[in-house]
Amino acid sequence: MHMTQRDGALDLLKWLALLSMVLDHLRYVGYSVDILYVPGRLAFPWFCLAMAANLSRAQAVTTDGQWRYLGWLSLFSALSEIPYRMYIPDHYTLNVLPTLVLGLLVARGWQHRLLQPRLLAAGALLLAALFPERLMFGFFGVLLPLAMLLVINRPWYLSLLAGLVCLAANQWQVLYYAVRLHSSAAILGIAACLIAPLLGLLLLRHAQGVQPPPMRRWAYALYPAHFLVLLALRQLIA
Repeated sequence: MHMTQRDGALDLLKWLALLSMVLDHLRYVGYSVDILYVPGRLAFPWFCLAMAANLSRAQAVTTDGQWRYLGWLSLFSALSEIPYRMYIPDHYTLNVLPTLVLGLLVARGWQHRLLQPRLLAAGALLLAALFPERLMFGFFGVLLPLAMLLVINRPWYLSLLAGLVCLAANQWQVLYYAVRLHSSAAILGIAACLIAPLLGLLLLRHAQGVQPPPMRRWAYALYPAHFLVLLALRQLIA
């Protein structure tokens, strides 16, 4: 979203989320690097936290900025699907942006008492409940932006509740089974899910002095573009 005054900590959070996502997707380049699954667990909750930070701004609530935000997310949800399917092998879900679109609708419905946002939120929850297997991070992934919004201005220890939602969104049953098989990646992955909201909140609260490059609307294009770059890298080293 465009803001008149940049929040350096928020921009830093977005860049780190993007870096975590790229590290996660490097697992599919062609080498066995399962440990990258661990930093990859930070990406989605940090994108959700960035969304919650935008929603929590009083000015954003009273303007149409969030509708533009929704429009850009929806547009790049469609544009990203083909690069996503080209790069991710054995894909079973849509790319991550539809999950964020539904999560934004749910969080806005919680914020607003008007009938339209509430109906859209109810519709988003219904879709997530009916088709969780088609959404990356499933039903709980749709709830995560709302969970972040509820804890963003609360005491730090409440962020652990959002961590539980994050863990539920990351197929905790599969992770738990892998832990029983003594998988270090699964153990660290569970820990990353639980503490990702806390780490993000600490960054937003204590990194106000940093000034990374601002992440503006052009950054939406980085999502489909990174799939194409990694696909080219995979073909180069094959």
